[in-house]
Order: sequence, then C-alpha cells, then structure tokens
Amino acid sequence: MSDIRKRTIQGLQIGDTFTVSRRFAEQDVMVFADITRDYNPIHFDSRFSGAKNFKARICHGLLVGSILTEVGGQIGWLASVMNFRFKQPVYFDETITCRFTITALDDRRRVRAEAIYFNQEGNVVLEAELEGILPDESERRILDTMVAEGDPTNKAT
Repeated sequence: MSDIRKRTIQGLQIGDTFTVSRRFAEQDVMVFADITRDYNPIHFDSRFSGAKNFKARICHGLLVGSILTEVGGQIGWLASVMNFRFKQPVYFDETITCRFTITALDDRRRVRAEAIYFNQEGNVVLEAELEGILPDESERRILDTMVAEGDPTNKAT
C-alpha cells in the first residue's frame, strides 16, 4: 500500500508532508504534447530554445507540475485551486522532487497546501499553492476497504 494512502486512511493533519520524485525523459514530453496539443517549439527545437536563452529544449511546465497529482491521487484530494510559479526550466532527464505539505485545514476538510519542486542539484524549479477538499471519514473508510481488497486500480502501490 502507498504510504500516502495509508496516512490518508489514518487522517491527515496540518504539517503532513509527502515527497515524490520523477525523471522526465524526452518521450514523456512527446506524449504530454500529444495529449495537450502543446507543440511549443521550445520543447522540440534546440534553435528555438537557444533563442530563448535555454541551454537545451525544456519540459512542459505543467508536465513537471503534474507530479503533485501523484500525491493528490493517493490522498483522494478534490482540487479546487492550483497556482504555479515557474522558477527555472526543467530539462530532459532531470530528476525533480516535489515536497507537498498541508498548510491549513478546517473542520469541513477544506485544505491548503504548498508544493516545492527541486531538481537533482537542489535548486527550486517550481512552487505551487493549492486548495482542495480532503476525504471525509466515510471516504477514508472506502479507501481502507479498497486497500483491503488489494487496491487493484492503484498503480502506485
């Protein structure tokens, strides 16, 4: 079982932090472009990315930002706001780590969180402020039942 899902079933609190990492290969960028139809030449042509003063082609910002959806998906978080600040480019084959922290939680399970993304050198490449709704007690019981059944649709386990 995913540690994130296990902690969700137990109940999340302010200060809970989850960390996930992902390496973005050129093929990931190609698939993302085909899904989103974002064919900006900065992702595909070295001449164009060079003209923008990047050392190479870069990954889509929202592809990198999507790392936090692994955490949200394991939690069963219903997102309502995602505010991204792109700080540095992410190049193909860089490993990016996202540290997701719950910063506020009210009695209706409405929550705020921050996500800080670092590259393998420790440089911040992206920051995000998030709002959403955490699973209530009945939804956490369903998650617990799903886990007891082997959580067959959860490929992160």
